[in-house]
Amino acid sequence: MSRVGKSPVYLQKGVQVTLTPQKSLQVKGAKHTLVVPLEKKISAKIEEGQVTLLCADGESAKYHGLARALLQNAVTGVAKGWSKELELNGVGYRAAVSGKKLELNLGFSHVINFAIPEGIEIKVEKQTKILITGADRSQVGQVAAQIRSYRPPEPYLAKGIKYADERIRRKAGKAAGK
Repeated sequence: MSRVGKSPVYLQKGVQVTLTPQKSLQVKGAKHTLVVPLEKKISAKIEEGQVTLLCADGESAKYHGLARALLQNAVTGVAKGWSKELELNGVGYRAAVSGKKLELNLGFSHVINFAIPEGIEIKVEKQTKILITGADRSQVGQVAAQIRSYRPPEPYLAKGIKYADERIRRKAGKAAGK
């Protein structure tokens, strides 16, 4: 049995969890609805204000903690939401949101247009800070990683797109001759 899987998921105010016929949990909040699939041998027991996941045999115990973590992330996502912040470092690097597109100027000869997926909200502050928010934690992280992949930070001048809490290990440049 998983230690993580044994602990119940406490529901926050305004969050409802229902078991669907397709063997998944539907987590519904004020604005968003997420679906968490369950393994065949994992069942859910929904009580007042909490959900407990039960594992039938040892073979599916490896998914017990994972299912509980995914359910907890969904409950937190529909209640509060998840966010990631990116920073643009470099001369002339800037971002802007126009409609359902994020326009990035990253030193290339062209502007990169990134289509904002459904369920994700992107705000640009001061042209160099991008705030990505959404209910699905994995989707927020995936969108942040896709945007970062257009120009990852390089170790010499630290130019590029980096996470706000990321530290770039700097390398020394070429040493001068004697």
